[in-house]
Amino acid sequence: MKIATFNVNGINGRLSVLLRWLKETRPDVVCLQELKAPDERFPIRELENAGYGAIWHGQKSWNGVAILSASGKPIETRRGLPGDPDDSQSRYLEAAIDGIVVACLYLPNGNPAPGRKFDYKLQWLQRLTDYAAELLALKVPVILAGDYNIIPTELDVYKPERWVDDALFRLEVREAFQILVSQGWTDALRTLHPGERVYTFWDYFRNAWDRNAGLRLDHLLLNPPVTKRLIAADVDRAVRGWEKASDHAPVWIELSDAARPLRRPSASSKGVARPAALRAHFPDCSHHTACWEAAKSAEACPD
Repeated sequence: MKIATFNVNGINGRLSVLLRWLKETRPDVVCLQELKAPDERFPIRELENAGYGAIWHGQKSWNGVAILSASGKPIETRRGLPGDPDDSQSRYLEAAIDGIVVACLYLPNGNPAPGRKFDYKLQWLQRLTDYAAELLALKVPVILAGDYNIIPTELDVYKPERWVDDALFRLEVREAFQILVSQGWTDALRTLHPGERVYTFWDYFRNAWDRNAGLRLDHLLLNPPVTKRLIAADVDRAVRGWEKASDHAPVWIELSDAARPLRRPSASSKGVARPAALRAHFPDCSHHTACWEAAKSAEACPD
């Protein structure tokens, strides 16, 4: 099973790049960020023609996240990160796909720092950390994938000394990221490429791509049940060099096949799980097969 994350930097303007990459690599699940499109302008027809079901959380001109699945339309389990009912930015979307909870996220950039935008970034990251602890407690497979807008270590940036005051690399942000990871998450790409300078982003300016002046901003964090299945992780660097490319490259992991899990996702009768009760959709019950079949058909789990 191949799961990827890709900041497309405008889904309609870079649709040809996305469709080409999907055709050439055929990932099973894809998390997209920075759609820069309202819901009504999401290119669902083109993606369905490419063989993918999708859910999306759009926003005009900014932000926006989506989850694609080659096995059909993902079962939405949460739209928006909990912790701030007044936060209207489209930065978090979550779904159940083939027995895995897949969260697609797009953290705030935070610049200029210090300042209001940086404070919002730290607050958002704290909300993510709080909710991630709840997801870990479910004991089901979970992946937190997306553009974190965080450079975790000096190994993840071409010239660390130039970034010490940037919101992507400030000490407060790196420490907050480590607190999140230390809950029990595995940074997939770094785990399989220890000691390597692996980048996922190259700016459009100052000839960054040709100089390989990159940053590692896009991460897939895995909880223990998923980590046990991790067999590969990498960056599709070549995509960054395509015509009309995003400034990010796709990042992906490959998971080994596993026996059907004992707890499987199901959905409400409307096909969307109640956000505050994700635990109820991975029931520890005696009718696991029935729950899973209900999830695939977007019906309620039989009690």
